[in-house]
Amino acid sequence: MNGAESIVKSLTAAGIDRCFANPGTSEMHFLAALDRVGGIDCSLCLFEGVVTGAADGYARMAGKPALTLLHCGPGLANGLANLHNAKRARTPMLNIVGDHARDHVRFNTPLTSDVVNIARPFSDWVRKIDRPEDIARDVSEAIAASSGPKGGIATLVLPTDLAWGPGPAPLSSAPQVPGLDPVADEVIAEAAAIIERGEPVLIFATGPALSEAGTRALGRLASLAHVEYLAPVNGPRYDRGAGRVDIARIPYDPGLARARIGHIKHILLVGTDEPASFFAYPDTPGSVVPEGCTLHRFSEAGMDAVAGLEALADRLGTGATAYRVTERIETARPSGAITPTSLAAAIAATLPEHAIICDEGLTQGREVMPATTHGPPHSWVQITGGAIGNGLPLALGAAMGARDRRVVSVQADGSGLFTLQALWSQAREGLDVTTVILANQSYEILKGEMANIGVPTPGPLAQDMMSLQNPAIDWLALSKGFGVPAARAEDAETLMQLLEQSYATPGPFLIEARIG
Repeated sequence: MNGAESIVKSLTAAGIDRCFANPGTSEMHFLAALDRVGGIDCSLCLFEGVVTGAADGYARMAGKPALTLLHCGPGLANGLANLHNAKRARTPMLNIVGDHARDHVRFNTPLTSDVVNIARPFSDWVRKIDRPEDIARDVSEAIAASSGPKGGIATLVLPTDLAWGPGPAPLSSAPQVPGLDPVADEVIAEAAAIIERGEPVLIFATGPALSEAGTRALGRLASLAHVEYLAPVNGPRYDRGAGRVDIARIPYDPGLARARIGHIKHILLVGTDEPASFFAYPDTPGSVVPEGCTLHRFSEAGMDAVAGLEALADRLGTGATAYRVTERIETARPSGAITPTSLAAAIAATLPEHAIICDEGLTQGREVMPATTHGPPHSWVQITGGAIGNGLPLALGAAMGARDRRVVSVQADGSGLFTLQALWSQAREGLDVTTVILANQSYEILKGEMANIGVPTPGPLAQDMMSLQNPAIDWLALSKGFGVPAARAEDAETLMQLLEQSYATPGPFLIEARIG
């Protein structure tokens, strides 16, 4: 048994069964081991940004680590943007990055790089295996770092000579992983005392607090008239719709955010930091916390926020079922031109039961979340770290992690072009993904940001840098070229017809929705 086979057997013993890969020469022994050992299904992606984005989507839906296989430092670097998004989502992921054989590094051949330091800012745990006798220990620690309730991004660098050389006995079971830390009793008591003052309180929450159990606890607390809750703009996953406790996001626009929470006197931070604008703007404070409002840290990431919120609700005497669930309300079917409002209504009116919405709709897609609040039960996953090009790979991975559910990918056209290779993998795997391209043929979000810095009317050079025309991008040709059937909708009626057609037909389908 060589080192690669030992590692693969250890991974399967730990329950890791899905790999997203774009391998190269340094990973051939590991790829061969995947074949010989079995137990881990592997999906080829045409670009490393698709690899890491798909692993993110898979892990968010499957609830366990995804494995990636990447080629040396440059291959890892190609995947860093979506690794950044995954780290922000606290996604469990284990990256295996091949590297030169240890005695080959001295030749400084073209792919030589400092892989560990490339990975470090985008990982929670990083290590390069140095010796054959370290393989078992390092693999065990990598699995533990990416698994369990505290799991995050683990990156293990594997020199190719350690992959082909003799390997140790593999793990026989999953390594022990640390559990969540409890929220201290004194913190819960302090939070209760703050709420009992009767002043307006906002619970600002993300991570596990957005789970069904977490939102029920938040709903119990919000049964008190002066308590409310919001999520940050970019939460990792929401399970929402009829029969569930809904949670709204704080507005992206800093002015709207300040207006939304301007009356709040106390903010309890649950697994997140203070509310702030996405970017800095001239002569404008970055924080959106109102003057005279006090911040209180309730829990950090890695703490059992759900149990802490439940204990807080118990202490305040709110009933175990004091929360309100969302009522099912049918959305009127829109007609006429496709606008952000009619697009959101079309998706809400046709959404299948238990669908997964993958959101990278950005400017034109902001109305989809509120429009689907009263729709059928569904999950919502979205870009978390602001590095665009996440949506199409996220949808690919989410569909792999929940094969029995239709994925609706709401995708801005500009950011979709970063990783459109994900369409090929969707077709190759035969996944039930409906991609809705919000085709306004521009980087519309940048026009708003230009206004935010005090330039409401950009000059010709700036306008040209925000335009996706001249030539216009043919999404239908691109999609069909990657093996995904596609059609164009220029009005809301056609959009709904194509949505319903796609839901009734197995496999992927792309709709170019012409906006405006």
